[in-house]
Amino acid sequence: MFHVISEWLDDVLEGIWDTGIPKEVIAFGFNLYDDGEDWSMELIGASEFDMDDEDWLCNEVTDFDTRDNPFRWCKKAGWEEILNEVTCLLKRYLESGKYADVLKAKSGVGVGFVDGNINILYSRNIFL
Repeated sequence: MFHVISEWLDDVLEGIWDTGIPKEVIAFGFNLYDDGEDWSMELIGASEFDMDDEDWLCNEVTDFDTRDNPFRWCKKAGWEEILNEVTCLLKRYLESGKYADVLKAKSGVGVGFVDGNINILYSRNIFL
């Protein structure tokens, strides 16, 4: 699955690289959704980042058009397994992905379900 997520992220981040990141964006977040039979993920830019307050991800500036073009996959699993798997895959991308530097150029990167807790994947001063 890493290869497929990497391709999606490469496409999204290449577009961001070309068009620019709004200056209000100080962090990136990956929102996960349980779509019933499927799962989906979008990338957003947030105007806040706080390691101690998970509500920072609610301060969305842009969805980089990923709300209309999310990453989708089908897997029979519980939300905890999905969150753990995606967390590991995104950490791997931050270590070796083609556009990892775009994500790491901001204060932080997190992932979580829109109504749940956030896993911090990266903080400018700490790689988790």
